[in-house]
Amino acid sequence: MSLLDLTFKELEEAKFELYAGNPVIRSGFFDPVIADPSVVTPDESHDGKWYLLAHSLAGVRVFVSDDGISFGKGKRAIPRAMRADVKKIDCVYHIFYERLKPLLTRAKGLFGGKWESDIYAVTSKDLKHFSKPVPVLTVDKPYERTDRNGHSLSNPFLLKEGGKYRLYYSAGLTFIDDCGFSEPAYICLAESDEPLRGYVKYPSPIIYPDERSRFFNLCCGCLKVYKLKDCYAGVQNGIYREDGKSKSAIQLLYSADGVNFEFARTLLEPCVCAGSDWMAQFVYASHLVKTGDKLRLYFNARNKAYMLSGREHIGFAEAELGTRGKDA
Repeated sequence: MSLLDLTFKELEEAKFELYAGNPVIRSGFFDPVIADPSVVTPDESHDGKWYLLAHSLAGVRVFVSDDGISFGKGKRAIPRAMRADVKKIDCVYHIFYERLKPLLTRAKGLFGGKWESDIYAVTSKDLKHFSKPVPVLTVDKPYERTDRNGHSLSNPFLLKEGGKYRLYYSAGLTFIDDCGFSEPAYICLAESDEPLRGYVKYPSPIIYPDERSRFFNLCCGCLKVYKLKDCYAGVQNGIYREDGKSKSAIQLLYSADGVNFEFARTLLEPCVCAGSDWMAQFVYASHLVKTGDKLRLYFNARNKAYMLSGREHIGFAEAELGTRGKDA
């Protein structure tokens, strides 16, 4: 569970190259967003296939693939849900996600109403049939609240550490003016002896926005944490302002304890690749997996800032262990 059989040096020196056929999952014509991939590799799945969970405006969808590249259209699995994280515990999939208000209420939140979201979970043995949702984390800290008396808990990511479960999550919102919507403000952590209940939150966020930082000067976005052979690695997409525009890039962080993180290097930045602008302004939430002697970094990206004109799709970058280039 979020364990990668490699050292931090191997990860830091890995050369990630964008897959030439990106994006591998495109958003629909009437739904401009497919985002926040969470991946189950064949060695972890119940049937030897690849599974990818991602959300559209209508909820979390499940995509299935034989090769981790061709996923098809997917099927809606969890309504009122976004930013899912799937982990297999004792042969049962546990899906943690940000639970939203109904779509109409949520739309009002985007256009000036009150945004409210908490972290819930469902379980499944086959990623086709799901249990009833249960609350995992609800708001009780001042920094989890937003403007207009709302609140936001999002981006759950589970890591088992010894006999405990660590649930990393984002809290609060920061309004991004050129996008016209908000992004997660802080990175937080809670711990429990059980995966679905009993979480005790750390008293304050573990990562804050930093006005002095190039990549984290607006807000923190999301953080995914992996246990390596010799330490912990964080993969974070912060939101930052550069040349008068908001942007997002994926960063590699180092941690000795999984709580205190420091910047190591940039993994992926916005770019126009092979004549396509699909990742021109934002490279967002990711999921890092190891398959054989290769690493795959799945992520979603956005071409434009403004909410009514930008579109989000999913792609991946791949690295063969033991190689590194000058640029990601």
